[in-house]
Amino acid sequence: MVRNAVVRLDPTCCPSVTASPLSEDDAVDLARVFAALADPVRLRLLSLIADAGEICSCDLLEPLGKSQPTVSHHTKALAAIGLIHGEKQGRWIWWSIVPERLNEVRAALAPASRR
Repeated sequence: MVRNAVVRLDPTCCPSVTASPLSEDDAVDLARVFAALADPVRLRLLSLIADAGEICSCDLLEPLGKSQPTVSHHTKALAAIGLIHGEKQGRWIWWSIVPERLNEVRAALAPASRR
């Protein structure tokens, strides 16, 4: 399994940005996520992986129109922030979403009353 980041599963880790001021650590964590998602290729990758449930790196090349090294670079960035994880099978990696991490990020942006 490929995992480059510690995925924070504690529901208190990412307080809503509208509930109260963020701690410095929470702000740094969320900023890393937002920086990684600010790239259109990474957003498309996340979308393709989420839609498939689990997908081989080899099946991401054509829809993105990118080379294997480019796809690898971007999947590594998404894995580093804990949004996806991969499992090596043969010479390829199969990617899937980390739903808990995605939910943490979603909750951080939700209005405080909706949490």
